[in-house]
Amino acid sequence: MYDVDPDTGFFPSQPLRPLSGEFSLWEKELVEARSVLKLGIDRGQEAFAKCALGEQWRQRLRSWPVLDVTELGDGIRALRRAHYVLTCLLHFYVHSLPPSQRQGQTIIPKPLAVPLVAVSQKLKLPPVLTFADIVLWNWEFVDPEQPLSLKNMRYVNVFSGTDTERNFYLLSAAAELKGVEMLKIIERVVNIPCPTTQSAIAAIKRDFEELVRVIDDLTTIIGDSSQTVHPNTFYWAARPWWNGSNGAAPWVFEGVPPSSFDLGGASAGQSSVMHALDAFLDVDHGLKQGRQPAPSAENRRADTGFMEKMRRYMPEEHRDYLAQVQKRHVRDLVQRTPALREHYNMTVAALKKFRDIHIRVGTLFIISQAKSTPPANMGTLDISPEEGESRSKGTGGNPVSTLLKAGRDATQRTLLKDE
Repeated sequence: MYDVDPDTGFFPSQPLRPLSGEFSLWEKELVEARSVLKLGIDRGQEAFAKCALGEQWRQRLRSWPVLDVTELGDGIRALRRAHYVLTCLLHFYVHSLPPSQRQGQTIIPKPLAVPLVAVSQKLKLPPVLTFADIVLWNWEFVDPEQPLSLKNMRYVNVFSGTDTERNFYLLSAAAELKGVEMLKIIERVVNIPCPTTQSAIAAIKRDFEELVRVIDDLTTIIGDSSQTVHPNTFYWAARPWWNGSNGAAPWVFEGVPPSSFDLGGASAGQSSVMHALDAFLDVDHGLKQGRQPAPSAENRRADTGFMEKMRRYMPEEHRDYLAQVQKRHVRDLVQRTPALREHYNMTVAALKKFRDIHIRVGTLFIISQAKSTPPANMGTLDISPEEGESRSKGTGGNPVSTLLKAGRDATQRTLLKDE
């Protein structure tokens, strides 16, 4: 009902099949893009050598026929594949443009803009790259005869061609697949009959203990990320490809009526796994509940609607799942059942520890790198502290440190006090 597979969670159990017929044009040009396009700001020898081929690719895209997406039908898998392919093409097109061609506005050509917006409207997704596109829908089996696992999947579209980008996707996949255990625990707790009986309380306690173990595993996954994902390569070579529209050169979709699309780009903050945990424990990121201790001045400066905004980038079915989990009000149940309070608080404390580590990782991968000197192929101009701060923004234009600290503090306020 909510497109949550019992064995693979928010991942589809099978990879999305390539589009066929006239839509194979998109598939073919996506394969070509990986070999001829580099970041528009890349001044390296390889980028220079591919400059003419890249411009030919963009010119071909501008001359494509405008395909009618109604021919795709209403099948969810074909539409998701189309969104994945078209948003990858979009980001290849925009971010390979030389800076001189991105002054004032960035025009998205009609052959790309019209079908992308139409597909996105059918899926109720924004017409921009999302976490679902690059992590959930961007893989194939190593061995199709075996089930999905971290060792039996490989990522297909890697914008930068780097191991760091590929390993970032695998790291995200590891968290998603570990989250399958968490989703099973959530389902057991929210669907338990008569939750205040002695046997039910004992079962819920065991589930909270198991959930602490899962969260600790997630903390280890993110904490060890620098072993396979190189921070400097991540920041300068991979991350720019995922960026969405910005104020300096806002995207304009040719042939599409003006609309206020969500165009922030892909972010790990769009992972439904962590949102499911917040929904289950009732973490109040929006500062609506008046919990203690009171939010700090820095907490209030953060975008309190950020987490809700991230949901708009998720598949509609996953958004519906999160809404249903939130309606079960597990925190209220614990408040009415003092015997559960210690185990609930243990779980919240584990999530708070995860967010402590997340702050450390965000500092290493974004904040510190934003103040670093770009690689030689990106220019050698030193970045001032002020410029570094502007470069350390997360999806939606918010400073990463402020957002992460606000999330950690909201988690801390979720703890139930002794009465």
